[in-house]
Order: sequence, then structure tokens, then C-alpha cells
Amino acid sequence: MAAAPHIELDSRSPEAVDGRQIRAVTFQDSRLEYVRTTLKSADLSASGSRAVVVGSGRGLLARGLAGLGFDVVAVDPSATATEMAREAGDGEHPGIEYRTAPAEQLGLADGAFDLAYYADTFEITSELDRVLAEAARVLRPGGVLIYDTVNRTLLSRLIYLGAFQRVPMTRIMPAGRYTAARLRTPAELTAALDRQGLRNEDICDFKPKDPRSLVKATMARRKGQISDEQIPPIVDFVLAPDARPLVTYLGYARKG
Repeated sequence: MAAAPHIELDSRSPEAVDGRQIRAVTFQDSRLEYVRTTLKSADLSASGSRAVVVGSGRGLLARGLAGLGFDVVAVDPSATATEMAREAGDGEHPGIEYRTAPAEQLGLADGAFDLAYYADTFEITSELDRVLAEAARVLRPGGVLIYDTVNRTLLSRLIYLGAFQRVPMTRIMPAGRYTAARLRTPAELTAALDRQGLRNEDICDFKPKDPRSLVKATMARRKGQISDEQIPPIVDFVLAPDARPLVTYLGYARKG
């Protein structure tokens, strides 16, 4: 019997299965598509604007925003992920500033950003109000907060609490990273945003075209049959703005 793969987040080991990076590469195209759509809706130009990515991991999304024309600061709580992001981005986008800090205390100036993108953050924090208060603090008046997160439904629990954390064939995350209490419905998140002076403007479902492809790709990655970078075309996440979010959703809010 083959040995179970080593599950470790923000790992430099080529043998490790890093669920954070798997999500980052799988969500990247949908995230950037939603950013472009939101820029039009919010009448915001990337050129000459400052953006902060919170939960930036290895910097893929930060590099994507820099490619759109933003002046970008990438923040992550993991020093290892921050260093990997810096190494990956210095040649491609040397102007990105990298910082290691928790989402609850970014260490950035008040009103410094036109856009904040929160990735891999809301669904893992027990202190959402503190996180959102910090987001509101660093955004300028009228600034835009974009996020993606995980809904709390039966299906999302089966995937995030079960398949991704407990089921041997599909596990890609350490146990305890996600809990039911940290998965929030769009209504709960909208209320939390409102408490911090952030008016939610949109909710958008995003999902694989065929859910079976997610299982297929996850199992293949665990077996070492494919790399992280080969996952996106297999899973093929798409935006579904008219659908009710059953697992993951994007959205944006504006600071009043």
C-alpha cells in the first residue's frame, strides 16, 4: 500500500500536499475574472490605484492584481509563504511589497488602499469582526473590498469539513483548519460587513463546471499524478452570478 501523502500548508517540500496552494491556483482565474467585473461595476481603475491582498499565500493573486495595473501590497500570516511569494514575484513583478502580518493587525496606514482583496481568510478566522474592522481601516472612503469565502451549507460541510480534512482519499488540509462556526452564510457576512461600515454590493457563486472533476483532480494530486498547476483546467471553476452559492462564493463591499 502506498504511503499517505504529507499534508503541510506553506511547505517548500516538493513531496507535500499544500491545500492552500491548491486552492490558490484553482481559484485564480475566477478571482481575477471577478476582480475585472467588479472594477467595471465599481467604476474603479487599476492604473494608479493601490491594492492590498490579505491571505496572499505564495503571492499568485497579488501578481495577478499587479498584472492588471495595481500597486500591490501582499500580506500573509505565514512568514514562509511570504518568503516564497517574494521569491516567485521578484522577477515578474518586482514592485510588489510583501509583509507578514495577521489579518487582525495588518500594520498598514489608515485609508491607504483603493481595493482590498481578502482570500483564504474569512473562512479560517474566529474573529471576523476584528478582521473586517481592520479592512475598513486601511480602505479609503469609497474603497472596495473583494472577498471569496465558503458558505455554511450541508454540501460545503461535506466538502470542507469532510472531504478536504478527514476523508483519506481526498484530504488536502490539516484537521481543524475549517470548522462549521467559521463558515458563514452570505447573510451573516453581509451583516458583519455592515457593522464595520462596509456596504455589501454583490454575491456571486463560483464552482466547478462538473463537481466530479474536483474529486478526480484532488485524488490525482494526492497520488502525485499531477502537479498543482495542472489542476485548474481539470476542475475549471466558473462564475455563476445567478446561482445560489452552495459551497464557495465571491462578493464585494464598499466603504461608506
